[in-house]
Amino acid sequence: MDQLARSARADAGVEAILDRIPCLAGTPRSVQELPGGLTNRNVKVTTPAGAYVARVWSRGDFLAINRDDEHANSRAAHAAGVGAPVVDYRPDLGVLVLGFIAGRTFTATDVRDPANLGRIAQACRALHSGPRFVSDMDMFAAQERYLAVVTGRHFALPRGYHDLRPAFEAARTALAARAGPTVPCNNDLLAGNFIDDGSKLWLIDYEYAGNNDPCFELGNIASESGLSDEALAALVTHYFGVPQRAKIARAALFALVAKYAWTLWGVIQRATSPIEFDFWSWTLERYEGAATAMTAASYRRLLDDVQRDD
Repeated sequence: MDQLARSARADAGVEAILDRIPCLAGTPRSVQELPGGLTNRNVKVTTPAGAYVARVWSRGDFLAINRDDEHANSRAAHAAGVGAPVVDYRPDLGVLVLGFIAGRTFTATDVRDPANLGRIAQACRALHSGPRFVSDMDMFAAQERYLAVVTGRHFALPRGYHDLRPAFEAARTALAARAGPTVPCNNDLLAGNFIDDGSKLWLIDYEYAGNNDPCFELGNIASESGLSDEALAALVTHYFGVPQRAKIARAALFALVAKYAWTLWGVIQRATSPIEFDFWSWTLERYEGAATAMTAASYRRLLDDVQRDD
């Protein structure tokens, strides 16, 4: 079956699902594909009653995403004032329906803009001070789960991946030395998950959400959008209100932990996902970034700074 035929078949499948959800079944109805989803098919559905986003997921997910948790955490994020309203949840159909947020989707350039760093920190603080999530997120545990899938199914890894394991374990030890309370985190704030409505930033997509270290959130933002060391320091300072050397180092170290662990996410997606996307290039970008930093002379200093008092 060629790509055009597969696309037509997928479109028909989505339309059939929408017909079974009352808030999306109204006519006239327009359906618009939304870009960016790498584990779901996201569509904007406009009916006389309003505009919605339907997140349609596939069965047999090797990433073990818990959709019940995503639903509950999405509701908590809305209660915190930064997440879209949850309109319907149909696990039998593989769909989460959210209210559509009108605004501009950020790019990595927007995230790196110094004028936006304070706004990003403010949105994160709002989420982190909101209702606690029903699940936890530990990137070290996630890496172990992903690695079990990869090795168990003999998926191809970037060359040298296992050689970095000692450095990864050193990060685990260093971060545990001064671990603090966890807070509700999105854990996947790539640029496309920020929506600017002109007055505030909204944070969307809670597939990987869970209670986590706030510095993981900040470090992962830096990792996904390529923040410079100076920009990451500014983001962390905006978040905590004052410069804190250990917190800046903590976010920087978590950024590398994220790169190393998300590498396996890309490996799994490359081998199993039906989505047309260059997952291997995505994977290598994360891995090479982690490898460069974790083998640099400055890595030991980063490990030390995480464990020091400010």
